[in-house]
Amino acid sequence: MPARVEQPEIADRRSRRVEELLAEMTLDEKLAQLVGVWLNVNREEGVVAPLQDSMQGEDVKFEAFAEHGVGQITRHFGTRPVEPEWARSALAARQRWLRESTRLGIPALAHEECLTGLAAWRATTYPVPPAWGASFDPALVEEMGRRIGESMRSLGVHQGLAPVLDVIRDQRWGRVEECVSEDPYEVATIGAAYVRGLQSTGVIATLKHFVGYSNSRAGRNLAPVHAGAREVADTLLFPFEVAVRDAGAGSVMNSYAEIDGIPIAADGHYLTGILRDQWGFEGTVVADYFAVAFLHTLHAVAADAGDAAVQALTAGIDVELPTGVTYLEPLRQAVAEGRIEESLIDRALRRVLRQKAELGLLDDDYDPEPSGPVDLDDAGSRDLARRLAEESVILLTNDGVLPLSGDRRIAVVGPNADDVAALFGCYSFVQHVLPHFPGVETGLAAPTVLEALRAELPDARISTARGTGVDDGDREGIPAAARLAAGSDVAILVLGDRSGLFGRGTSGEGCDAESLDLPGAQRELAEAVLATGTPTVVVLMTGRAYAVPSIVEGAAAVVQAYFPGEEGAGAIARVLSGAVNPSGRLPMSMPRGTAGQPYSYLHPRLGAASSVSNLDPAPVLPFGHGLSYTRFEYAGFTADAEVPAGQPIRCSVVVRNAGDRAGAEVVQVYAADRIASVTRPLAQLAGYARVELAPGAAARVTFDVPARLLSFTGRDGRRVVEPGEIGLSVRRSAADVVVERTVTLTGPVYAFTGSERRLTDVSIEDHN
Repeated sequence: MPARVEQPEIADRRSRRVEELLAEMTLDEKLAQLVGVWLNVNREEGVVAPLQDSMQGEDVKFEAFAEHGVGQITRHFGTRPVEPEWARSALAARQRWLRESTRLGIPALAHEECLTGLAAWRATTYPVPPAWGASFDPALVEEMGRRIGESMRSLGVHQGLAPVLDVIRDQRWGRVEECVSEDPYEVATIGAAYVRGLQSTGVIATLKHFVGYSNSRAGRNLAPVHAGAREVADTLLFPFEVAVRDAGAGSVMNSYAEIDGIPIAADGHYLTGILRDQWGFEGTVVADYFAVAFLHTLHAVAADAGDAAVQALTAGIDVELPTGVTYLEPLRQAVAEGRIEESLIDRALRRVLRQKAELGLLDDDYDPEPSGPVDLDDAGSRDLARRLAEESVILLTNDGVLPLSGDRRIAVVGPNADDVAALFGCYSFVQHVLPHFPGVETGLAAPTVLEALRAELPDARISTARGTGVDDGDREGIPAAARLAAGSDVAILVLGDRSGLFGRGTSGEGCDAESLDLPGAQRELAEAVLATGTPTVVVLMTGRAYAVPSIVEGAAAVVQAYFPGEEGAGAIARVLSGAVNPSGRLPMSMPRGTAGQPYSYLHPRLGAASSVSNLDPAPVLPFGHGLSYTRFEYAGFTADAEVPAGQPIRCSVVVRNAGDRAGAEVVQVYAADRIASVTRPLAQLAGYARVELAPGAAARVTFDVPARLLSFTGRDGRRVVEPGEIGLSVRRSAADVVVERTVTLTGPVYAFTGSERRLTDVSIEDHN
């Protein structure tokens, strides 16, 4: 893990300590280091992991479970609401017990979920990953990762189970809200930024879910994946490669998926052949919760728990999480019966101990309890949550009704208008854990959209009606909501999702969608309000992109906000008032209907509409789309005319703010391989830059696009760039071309070695 560079003498001492421990350990002590322990979790209620009710073992006392030591402590802060300072002391007490009461005195590594902030009571909750993608701002995401890491370190936590690097493939999938984008390049750049930020604090980032998880059949959670080797290599693996090779991620978590009949948890091709042999990964591979046991119980490729353990360990899973269902007694029995060599246990153990050594856990002066006060929601973190929320709000359409101002009668209606839960995704503590503890406050100061609008527009006369619930189908309140809208100057209709887990929401893990219509009776509510003729601003607070063509075409303005976190309501209100100039861009295409799924703008020519089918998969609004309250103009686009295949392409363009207010433009560069030996996407993102400009100001943005982004897996399985014509374009979205140039790649086919640069270098200079 590259968070801190060790001095040679410290590194040597820690390396010797690892080998000394390994040589001294009994088999029971070795196995203990390869598992986690999950305490205070209810087997029947409070389910926060798939099939937890059947897989979680009987409650055990920590001291009994950890008699021979323990590798990890699972979600000490993230299983139930606990006061942070008390819980920090309790965790430190367990670490001291391990040091003083086990034979070898090896502390545990503590891990927590941290996708939208540390998933602990009272901790800052940031926007969900699609909002990171909407911001197109890796620097801000890196700052968020650093803030999250600092809060974890202040509690004695060592590993975070984030980021999710799955590429969005099907909007029906409930876990879309955990993903950054449908574009692998954007996932890679944003995900790598999060990794760098988190690991700069000494906390290990864990890449999820390696690999293919988001490509499940029919958008169902934990369903089989049928993807060709080329699709996996060229689309799904790229973000993980960048996070490992460019950002130095310290841990990887396997996908639950089975690709073409082989579960990833037992697939050495991915977990060892690609991850370690090709990419040089040296960290730990941890099992997604219960994934090893699933080889027996769900996939039926293992005869029993011991067989599952043998397969997973051999393939390359080093640590079983969250408990030791298979890596303790079943694996010990497999060793005794000669079904696996102890050397494979040593292989995993060496990686685990090396990571603990790098974290300082094996040092003689290791102190398990960090010093200083605990403030998990300080002013700096809240400010960062506000900035990210503001940058992520997307203005999809606007006929001039926005921004709002003056003394106006405003009707604020809809199920998400006055619901604080509408701000949070399923991996927030508020939605992940608190629903199982009724009566416990959120622990956060988070206004609703209605409250934020009243504060932002003090001169407006605001009235409200719920109309309907998110998914209850209740239609009784729709007429009253329509009457309220009809008597107002403007209606703000706040619609969308309720995030949850395993069917307890309309979005989130295990909350997959049959249809991409808005849940419940929300479409009927929208139709009734729009029919009044009152100018209507629709605010979509969702975890996925819904098919709402009638709203996009009929509303006076439409705003998209993916679960925007504790500061999200204020961000939405400031965008509506004009205090914030919207700058978000769609990280996922907005579909016209459910029938077009799965969909990605990265489709080849055969994936577009044609006369041979009555279905047009084209979205209502494309990837990269977003409006502003100012205007941006482009000029002076230059690009290399000829470049040897395998060499980077350099291009630049001038962007000017031609309006009367400051704003940010997301400059997007796309490449199109016009003729290739395998079918290629009609266009693919090859670089982007978020450019802040004052009124009248201009900047020249230069992109140095590496050949890696023009490459593909050829017919013989090698990664290559072929000579030929590349269309290089600047676009306002994937479907809105501003200007295009032809670049000719010359010379022979270039075969990649793997050491080539993977990301586009971008520079921005004033041009006034």
